[in-house]
Amino acid sequence: MRKTSTKYGRGLHIEAAGRDGARRRFLIASASSALAGAAPAWARAGDDYPSRPIRMIVPYAPGGGSDATARLVAQKLSESLGQTVVVDNRTGAGGILGMEMAAKAAPDGYTLVLGATGTLSINPSLYRSLPYDALRDFTPISLVIVTPCVLVANPALPIHSVAELIAYAKANPGKLNYSSSGVGGSSHLAGALFNAMAGTQMAHIPYRGTGPAALAVVAGEVSVTFADVYATLPHVKSGRVRALAVTSITRMQAMPELPTIAEAGVPGYEAGSWFGVLGPAGMPHDVVVRLASELADIVNAPQMREKLISDGSIPVGNTPEEFARHIRAENARWSRVIKQENIHAD
Repeated sequence: MRKTSTKYGRGLHIEAAGRDGARRRFLIASASSALAGAAPAWARAGDDYPSRPIRMIVPYAPGGGSDATARLVAQKLSESLGQTVVVDNRTGAGGILGMEMAAKAAPDGYTLVLGATGTLSINPSLYRSLPYDALRDFTPISLVIVTPCVLVANPALPIHSVAELIAYAKANPGKLNYSSSGVGGSSHLAGALFNAMAGTQMAHIPYRGTGPAALAVVAGEVSVTFADVYATLPHVKSGRVRALAVTSITRMQAMPELPTIAEAGVPGYEAGSWFGVLGPAGMPHDVVVRLASELADIVNAPQMREKLISDGSIPVGNTPEEFARHIRAENARWSRVIKQENIHAD
């Protein structure tokens, strides 16, 4: 069996089992055995699952990268399950409203949610209180993709590398700033982490969304931004912004010519976003295993992998147990950054 392995997160290795669906199902069932013991007998679903349409809550607005990913996955999941998977955009409060709705839904496998770095690993430390517990109120099913950011600069700046950016920022204190999609977003924290690790003092300028944050760099309103490839690649190709590096721990297939920030001058640096599918806490074990297996097959199908990689994402498709560990590790990591930088959203 041919495997591909991607390292994402500190010490976390994610393996995709390629085309061998039978082997992957075995791995997912084995890794999820602990869930079987925890689930009561009445919670096990019958062989007729799914017998009606499934709702996938997306706690973000239509048209963005997360929504596009959800719709791709929902379409393929509909085909593999033989039931319609309806994407339900429930926006508001940085994804909190949609996650709260999912947490309170019946844990029968007919309500899923697209969870992300922000809603599960950033919000718990960013807000003083949340109407859901990121670690207790959901059933992790599978991590779908990880999406590194790209560090881009306005071409008017006299810099062409991360090392030159750091040197220029230190030589010109208070002159540089960086845009983000909003306070507490992945791009904000990517910049905060960069400042902390590189010893720079770039000011944070929040915007309402990734698109406006990228356009602010194009227009010269801000110096740099840390944004996903989906939002920045068109501007990089047109020459309206200058790409300096990627925030992943390894180079991206979509932009292999770009170094990582870690190799370009800030050892150990890593940031970005990720998206995965979850359900309410207490879902039937057999439903969780089946959905995890289907999702792993979907995101690692050749055409889907090619599509996701071209959009700047890294396909994953792991087990419920691996996804749960990933959420806990990311929660702890971003909690440290938020506390260290004294970031608050309320």
